[in-house]
Amino acid sequence: MKNEINEAHEAVESEYSSETTKRKIVVPGEIIASGEDYLPGEGTRRDGLNIISTKFGLAEEAGRVIRLIPIFGAFVPRRGNVVIGRVTDINHAGWMIDIDSAASAFLPIDESPRFINRNEMDQYLAIGDVIAAKIWGIGGRGIDLTIKGKGLGKLEDGFIFRIIPSRVPRVIGREGSMVNLIKEKTGCNITVGQNGWIWVKGPSTDAEIQGRKAIEMVAEKVHLGGLTEKVESWFAGENK
Repeated sequence: MKNEINEAHEAVESEYSSETTKRKIVVPGEIIASGEDYLPGEGTRRDGLNIISTKFGLAEEAGRVIRLIPIFGAFVPRRGNVVIGRVTDINHAGWMIDIDSAASAFLPIDESPRFINRNEMDQYLAIGDVIAAKIWGIGGRGIDLTIKGKGLGKLEDGFIFRIIPSRVPRVIGREGSMVNLIKEKTGCNITVGQNGWIWVKGPSTDAEIQGRKAIEMVAEKVHLGGLTEKVESWFAGENK
């Protein structure tokens, strides 16, 4: 069943999940492809007949479009992103949330799924609590969040850890295939924030550790093809 987290992930992942034919590591200025049949996408430019990389990353050929998935890079907030953050302050209007971004993030009290007494806000979300939220607005004053929607809200128990934000699409996989594989193999609930923070809650500590190791392996091997098969083989060996 789809929820807000899956839908938001798929919206971002769709940028990377077209009919992909090849991927390779490239450096700035490197020719990725040549010919008028190719079109430059994100992270690339055209120079005559050549499609040139403008940064270091993973070049991907998706149909006619050549684009670049950065291997390193800070989180760039976008409307609709699901993020994981920690409550850092409370005021009469809502909660300040640290989402590991240069811009401050704010969760208005009106963006909670039920009525909350302003005198009891810390009973609903206290400083230090971790939440999954969705970005619904980005402006000059910062980032506005909402926790209205399935799968959003306070994340209790389990633990969180961080990967490089630009590697999140590979951890999610095409239409959620990679993270769903890890969920299936470990029995864990997993929420992947586009800001690189990941929450794992499983039936046991061992399952949570296994889930984290699998995610970190994927994040470290974003440049490899056939990654799903490698993860399945890893689980087969891990469980022996």
